Amino acid sequence: MSDSPSDQPVVLLVEDDGLLLMEASDTLADAGFTVVEASHADKALKVLENRDDVGVLMTDVDMPQGSMDGFALARLVAHRWPSIPVLVVSGMGTPGPNDMPEGARFIPKPYEPTTLVRTLQAFISRAA
Repeated sequence: MSDSPSDQPVVLLVEDDGLLLMEASDTLADAGFTVVEASHADKALKVLENRDDVGVLMTDVDMPQGSMDGFALARLVAHRWPSIPVLVVSGMGTPGPNDMPEGARFIPKPYEPTTLVRTLQAFISRAA
């Protein structure tokens, strides 16, 4: 374990299913990431507006509580915070041609925890 917390950036995890949120959060924390949780897009935007240390956005697509789904959130974040890479996860099928912002990655659910960690680590090393 290194002393520098900046080795692994903050992951903003947006997921409306409490159990999946907890599982993904635990997986990422175990891999050394700092996780900030949000249960829908509106909460995620508040986090982004109030913190400047978010390194990656990971969002579910289908989130009935917020004012937008994960695809809309991904596009908005890519536009307003272009330096933050976006990972979209969903069990609802693959995204259409205009759903995802340029450079975003998609992982279908259910995903293996190792796949999630590897994808985020690759993302971060690419963004650094």
